[in-house]
Amino acid sequence: MSFTIDRQSQEELNLMGKFRHGSVYSLFNQVRSRGGEHLLDQLFKQPLTDERQINERTAIFSFFQQAKLQWGFDAAQVQLMQEYVDATSDSGQLFTYTNILLKKMLASLTRDERYKSLIQGLQATIVTLKKCMGMAELLHQQPGPFQQRATEIRSLLNRDGLLQLIETDIYSAISVKKIAEYDYLLKGKYNEQIREVLQFIAELDVNISIGNLAARHGFTYAKALPKANNMLRAADLRHPCIEKAVGNDISMQPHSNVIFLTGANMAGKSTWMKTIGISMYLAHIGFPVAAGSMEFSVREGIYSSINVADNIALGYSHFYAEVVRVKNAADATATGKHLLLMFDELFKGTNVKDAFDGTLAVTEAFSEYMNCLFIVSTHIIEVGEELKNRKNIQFKFMPTVLEGSVPRYTYQLKDGITEDRQGMMIIRNENILQLIGN
Repeated sequence: MSFTIDRQSQEELNLMGKFRHGSVYSLFNQVRSRGGEHLLDQLFKQPLTDERQINERTAIFSFFQQAKLQWGFDAAQVQLMQEYVDATSDSGQLFTYTNILLKKMLASLTRDERYKSLIQGLQATIVTLKKCMGMAELLHQQPGPFQQRATEIRSLLNRDGLLQLIETDIYSAISVKKIAEYDYLLKGKYNEQIREVLQFIAELDVNISIGNLAARHGFTYAKALPKANNMLRAADLRHPCIEKAVGNDISMQPHSNVIFLTGANMAGKSTWMKTIGISMYLAHIGFPVAAGSMEFSVREGIYSSINVADNIALGYSHFYAEVVRVKNAADATATGKHLLLMFDELFKGTNVKDAFDGTLAVTEAFSEYMNCLFIVSTHIIEVGEELKNRKNIQFKFMPTVLEGSVPRYTYQLKDGITEDRQGMMIIRNENILQLIGN
């Protein structure tokens, strides 16, 4: 079972993108090495759908957060080691010796840099392996979810030949014969094991950086539950990328698995929906979330419709693009998958009567799927009155506080349906009518 999230949902939630402003990925990309970044990419793009695996991963991040370890490696040396190890060789030790001897001779006679590069790569590898041995030894002695992994690496580095290599003084003269012996071990005999060590170093990079970030931002780890529970509960849930974001509580269960959200423009409805989607995604990759606490039933996908745009290439109007989006969500839901579905301001691209009828019909239809969690927001508050006979729908709103004739938004979720209607007030405050009159 794989987790499904399409490109539009990813973009609406601003999940991906190393250089994309305000992206969730850029917040978590605090790693030091290329290997760590590669592993971070993998984790970010492959959400888990097994609650046991999710909870095991969060336990590891939590362990590193409590341990307060430093990565301790030199990123440039780790990269040199990676490049050195990547130059694998199937040749025997005698051929390796002859080849290195030739490189050394060419280096003394010409400006051939290959021998120098080889020595630098070997030295970086020895230094990095020595540090890795120290980290593996330290973690081997600490009971916890990462102890077994550290023990495996510790045993691997204690193999014949490798331990002698690790204890080598890189500042002393090393014979060509010994260099060839080490080169053969690292690029041939134990190449697969050395790559596993590099993977371990990348894991340390990610685990330490994620743990440090969680501590720095006051994030917590969500507890994953079986998908059949069909619930989401969080306290003080916040948008992780907004500084001083206002937190809210959320509770969705089988008998209350639909949230009907109302509120004025700028009251915070879209941000709240994005907060929920981002938090659910982070929880599925085992990453910390911006919340006081959170527990959730595993989903098989997230489907959002928050910033639907027209599609000129396909000849879609804004309204038709919205209809297509709802149809795609309906197709996904009809498969029986346990999904999180979020629709913000349905059918903005049509008249009020059609938007009312469409929002009502779609909300009623999706509320029948008790295995999904469904959140819909709208300006058309009259729809809420028609839905009050649905027992599994909970009504929430983002309030607007008037200070004189100036609206202020608290971003604090309330129970019920909003009665705020400040559209004309805002128009008057901006003196639009006077400008038109002039």
